Amino acid sequence: MRRADRLFQIIQVLRRTRKPLTADAIAAELETSKRTIYRDIASLIEQRVPIRGEAGMGYILEKGFDLPPLMLTPDEIEACVLGAQWVVGHADPALARAAEDLMAKIAETVPDRLRPFVLEPASRARSAWNREPDRIDMVKTRSQIHEGKKITLNYRDEHGRDSERTIWPIAVGYHEAVRLLAAWCELRKDFRSFRTDRVVAATYHDDKYPERRDLLRARWRRSLVWEAPKVT
Repeated sequence: MRRADRLFQIIQVLRRTRKPLTADAIAAELETSKRTIYRDIASLIEQRVPIRGEAGMGYILEKGFDLPPLMLTPDEIEACVLGAQWVVGHADPALARAAEDLMAKIAETVPDRLRPFVLEPASRARSAWNREPDRIDMVKTRSQIHEGKKITLNYRDEHGRDSERTIWPIAVGYHEAVRLLAAWCELRKDFRSFRTDRVVAATYHDDKYPERRDLLRARWRRSLVWEAPKVT
């Protein structure tokens, strides 16, 4: 590995974790010596890369550090393109357009030698087939998730029974043919998943739900360890 590539990879390794990493751990991942890592980190610090730590204690990259745009490896480009292809085939129109724009931006900004990895990728995601259409505004739904605001659904279950549910939306799950909106249901007082193709109508509220969004998401994740949210 060239030294310039190794310096870049050290930054990438440090960016992936919030805990201090020792030179031994970094050296093992990059398949080089601990002495080389010490020397490279000293060089990065001299270049004003905000790395804190010391030998024997570990190193951490301070928040807010940005690399020059799109310094991507071929594998990272392939991963971005493969993920974007999947989004184009499975997500709602707004996200699909965003994924197409992303691939176009990557193709425009990467060096010429890397452009074939975008335009002629070795991997390809299959387009969705027999997908049920969303019957809810997915753009507005994602906005409510980010802002921690409630939604009231008029929902029809698989047996054709209608109900009204006020929910605290958490995340949208993408499956091959359907999408699920995971949420806390005020009626059931538990986590539930609602198929977006079974929503009859939705009301988006301006008021936020009372729980902190990060704590609600953490409770939901813990619930998944034991039992997946029930589809109603």
